[in-house]
Amino acid sequence: MLITVYRPTTYMHDIENRQDIEILINSFYDKVKKDETIGFIFNNIIGDDWSHHLPIMYNFWDMVLFSKPGYGGNPTRAHVDMDKRIPLEQEHFDRWLELWNGTIDGLFTGENADQAKNRGALMANLIRIKIQMSRDGNLIQ
Repeated sequence: MLITVYRPTTYMHDIENRQDIEILINSFYDKVKKDETIGFIFNNIIGDDWSHHLPIMYNFWDMVLFSKPGYGGNPTRAHVDMDKRIPLEQEHFDRWLELWNGTIDGLFTGENADQAKNRGALMANLIRIKIQMSRDGNLIQ
């Protein structure tokens, strides 16, 4: 009796380099753009031309995961300012995190993938807290 075992031609691996980060970010934002809960936020702020935003995100996650230089922004400040244009609510953060984790889980597995999910959750929580502090007038500029 012959038993055939299916083996996929590619195996999921950990996030290992800049190329993997670009794959992750591009896949994630492809989902975000079409999402009913948060797509409108990104589409209103960024519009149709993502050529400026995507490299910023590549640099950010390259810094977060691999301590690479190249990111000089302030994500908290950017989101506090964004909240003044389009209110960012808990449901938006929850959905962002759901898409982020789902994208990572669909593409990668390993320590860096887990770290990306953990850091994403920490960033979302920090930004949400800073937005609330700003709304309450308690955020020091």
